[in-house]
Amino acid sequence: MAFSAKTPRSLIKSDLPSPIHRKFRKPKFLYFSNRRKTHQISSTQPQQQLSFLNTNSLNSSDPNSHLHLLCINGKLQEALNYLDSMQELQIPLDEDTAIGMVRLCEWKRAFEEGSKVYCYVSISSNSLSLRLGNAFLSMFVRFGKLGDAWYVFGKMLERDVFSWNVLISGYAKKGFLDEALCLYHRMLWVGFKPDVYTFPCVLRTCGAVPNLERGKEVHVHVIRFGFEADVDVINALITMYVKCGDLPKARLLFDKMARRDRISWNAIISGYFENGEYLEGIRLFFKMREHWFDPDLMTMTSVISACESLGDERLGREIHGYVIVTGMSADVSVCNSLIQMYFSLGCWETAEKVFDRMEWRDVVSWTAMISGYENNVLPDKALDTYRMMELHGFMPDEITLASVLSACAYLGKLDMGIKLHELAKRTGFISYIIVANTLVDMYSKCKCIDKALEVFHSIPDKDVISWTAIILGLRLNNRCFEALIFFRQMKVSLKPNSVTLVSVLSACARIGGLMCGKEIHAYALRTGMALDGFLPNALLDMYVRCGRMGPAWNQFNSQKKDVSAWNILLTGYAQRGQGKLAVEFFNRMIKSNVSPDEITFIPLLCACSKSEMVTEGLKYFNSMELKYGVTPNLKHYACVVDLLGCAGQLEEAYEFIQEMPIKPDAAIWGALLNACRIHRQVELGEFAAQRIFESDRRSVGYYVLLCNLYANSGKWDEVAKVRKMMKDNGLVIDPGCSWVEVKGKIHAFLSGDDFHPQINEINALLEGIYEKMRVAGLGGPKCDSMDGVEISKAELFCGHSERLAVAFGLINTVPGTPIWVTKNLYMCQSCHSTIKFISKIVRREISVRDTEEFHHFKDGICSCGDLEILGKALTNRTSERN
Repeated sequence: MAFSAKTPRSLIKSDLPSPIHRKFRKPKFLYFSNRRKTHQISSTQPQQQLSFLNTNSLNSSDPNSHLHLLCINGKLQEALNYLDSMQELQIPLDEDTAIGMVRLCEWKRAFEEGSKVYCYVSISSNSLSLRLGNAFLSMFVRFGKLGDAWYVFGKMLERDVFSWNVLISGYAKKGFLDEALCLYHRMLWVGFKPDVYTFPCVLRTCGAVPNLERGKEVHVHVIRFGFEADVDVINALITMYVKCGDLPKARLLFDKMARRDRISWNAIISGYFENGEYLEGIRLFFKMREHWFDPDLMTMTSVISACESLGDERLGREIHGYVIVTGMSADVSVCNSLIQMYFSLGCWETAEKVFDRMEWRDVVSWTAMISGYENNVLPDKALDTYRMMELHGFMPDEITLASVLSACAYLGKLDMGIKLHELAKRTGFISYIIVANTLVDMYSKCKCIDKALEVFHSIPDKDVISWTAIILGLRLNNRCFEALIFFRQMKVSLKPNSVTLVSVLSACARIGGLMCGKEIHAYALRTGMALDGFLPNALLDMYVRCGRMGPAWNQFNSQKKDVSAWNILLTGYAQRGQGKLAVEFFNRMIKSNVSPDEITFIPLLCACSKSEMVTEGLKYFNSMELKYGVTPNLKHYACVVDLLGCAGQLEEAYEFIQEMPIKPDAAIWGALLNACRIHRQVELGEFAAQRIFESDRRSVGYYVLLCNLYANSGKWDEVAKVRKMMKDNGLVIDPGCSWVEVKGKIHAFLSGDDFHPQINEINALLEGIYEKMRVAGLGGPKCDSMDGVEISKAELFCGHSERLAVAFGLINTVPGTPIWVTKNLYMCQSCHSTIKFISKIVRREISVRDTEEFHHFKDGICSCGDLEILGKALTNRTSERN
């Protein structure tokens, strides 16, 4: 279907309902003259008093020439005032003068003034000539006002190929790619022949979509209209094909070119880089030099980025040398690329040298340094560089803010994060989703989850990263229920990625949500993500932490067995106190030619500690560096202290700390404090506590250990002092909370919970069990055999929430069904005895995972061997939750 060139039809809605005529009143008289055609139209609307020039000052000989001269000299305001005076005297406006004024407005980026000129001209005539129409068209496209441009296009009496080219390029630059291609086809339909300027614009649009079929169609047009030998057009074709991923076709065009320029080489080289063919792109770069073409800045930045992607430090340094020899090291964009390359290769000191030698820097330079430090786990340097950036008067952009916020999140710098949040609000960068997402992450990691939720809810168009950040944040702040709720909300509108699933699986593992975890496993299998990234190991970890070693082994055997997978299963054996099985599994790992890492030895040593395998534990610790090349760190030393201390070798543990080659941290002294608690060594325990509080006064776990030490020794005055110290420091013990999964739904029970819908049934069931315990001579929840010390400890540090969860499971499941409970605190001796009794009388298997280990109850026997329950070994992470 053909359209008339004189009757354009709108492609999109105009962004201006009545283009141009929105602020300016119409003058009383306006005359517009053209040397070929003269139009004179009058208006009876009242005149706006715009002119303040004396009308006698007009050049009576040729006012249009004088106005044109003002335009040539760039005096826009004077020209507008002079135009007002001409209109008052009803002096016709020459077309050349009008074009001069339009071009001046375009050059000065003066949209309001350009709109004012158009108001004068549009009232004088219902149509526009070709030259003047093209001038207005070019101006409005330059301003990005496509509605005004389309309106002008419709008023033009005639058009040429320039008119179409300008409009097509305008739509393409504003991102209306389909509309731009539609305009190109309409141009052909009405009989206009494309020129050398049309094809590059249209081909760029095809590449940007990308639309290979449309691109091939335009290629046919190039041949039909005889432009197959034009260098600019062939360069555009090469770019189009590489953007659409058709490298062979792009290379064929390049090889057949009779004449090439630097743009040709840049197009094919960058094309290979963009499609991941870095080595071939590098080969073409060297071939380019062989053909005596000197690379420009664009060539060098893309080649440097390719070295970064290849991870080839030697090649990167050679390219750096070439940059210095050719004098391009003075260019800021090249230096920025070098900085990014060196940081990506881990050579941050070299990146610093490049930065220090730069004569001039821009915001990208500073951002490259800040993000480079942050990516290389040097958050302190990132923050220092940001402060220097501020001192040098540079304003950060959205990437800078996101990088600095990530560094704050890593270091827990909440105060600085809040200041950056305020800056983002003032500068408007809060509207960038990358900034908002990083704020959510920062507040989450700084334990301000309510603030993170506030930022999250303020994001208008949330993406997958937004949802993943808040789900992970809720998990980190032990609000796993909400994390699962948010995940279900997310799936309504967005498809989660593998990182999202990893975060949700972590929440499931935390509260023992097996059925939810299985649903996510099934979803990952359906969507083909089951083998993506860390997801296989996240699934394995979920099964292990939910106590399902059978499904865990199935998952282990179906995935890639990297060192992380072996470590997860090893951790499972350690949590169950199965030292011998852990050692056997470790030996199997070595026989499978999997090299252990530093993480491997932590669960291995913990397993030896719980099983009192002191000799084996020391053997593995001493062989770490000699046999496996793993240098022990503070966590390993803490495990050895725990190994010796729990076995009653307190003097050996203390001597081990004294002989350490590195300074002990709070976790190591915490392991000794825990051993002192178990064996009631108050004096040594107080000494360890003093060392702890010199460096860490915020971790609640150490205060709990010290309270336990004093309580075990009957020193209740000291317990009161420690509790007061906690209160003064603003520290509170988390209330006891237990989770149980029944029929795929997770139920939570807080200590002293009286609001559950079935609380009366639960209490009645428990009272019945307590009565049976008394009849059996076992007392009850607070029997006479329990002294005041044990009762007080239980109330303070247990909360008994697991009893409510077990009772709920008994009420709502069929007889014989195993019950699995997860708890956030330790299990006290009273709860341990109660659940042992329950497992015997109801003949059910009951599993309770507290913060330390799994307790599997069956027929009145616990897998832990009935060792002391309250406050089991607290090693290197007393402030963290499983």
